[in-house]
Amino acid sequence: MHWDRLFENLEGQLAAEWESERAALDAESERLRISRLELRTRLRSLCADSAPATLDLPGHRIRTRLQSLGADWVSVTMTDGESSRAVRIIPLHAIMGLSIDHGLLLASLEESDTPAPSLRERMTLGFLLRDFARRRTPVRIIGVDGADLHGTVDRAGADHLDLALHDPGTARLAGAVQGFRLLPFAGVASVQTMVTQMP
Repeated sequence: MHWDRLFENLEGQLAAEWESERAALDAESERLRISRLELRTRLRSLCADSAPATLDLPGHRIRTRLQSLGADWVSVTMTDGESSRAVRIIPLHAIMGLSIDHGLLLASLEESDTPAPSLRERMTLGFLLRDFARRRTPVRIIGVDGADLHGTVDRAGADHLDLALHDPGTARLAGAVQGFRLLPFAGVASVQTMVTQMP
């Protein structure tokens, strides 16, 4: 009887130690997995959920709903009084932080099968801006310095764009153009259009 109790106690202690060691290994494995997680992976999950988020951009904050992820940008729709049709393209380099629901934040940590990147996820900011130039789409560009520019993208290079400045709501006609700006992509905090669908 005494020996049975002794062996039960030893088995219980051993099982507890194994369980504790397994939990420590699981926790370390999870920390290692998260250490390899990239912002794009989490944004992909948040965009799939159309997550509402407040984005901290240089000099200002915007309340949005995350929509689509590109190669180096995320598209959002505004939820802070601007037209819900207004689509903004936010370069990933301009995102200083996101305020988001804790449940969605934790869900974006979960492992998921990573499918091959969609065509949209391979589109760069330059690709989008070249498309806007081709379509003569009027844009509003907010710079990382707070500049608020309205106009039409005339052309977009590998890392910069040429913007013909004109008043909002007017077409890019020679008489309406007030000037030109050459902007490096690194100086762009957001590009807003009135298109409702991404290319």
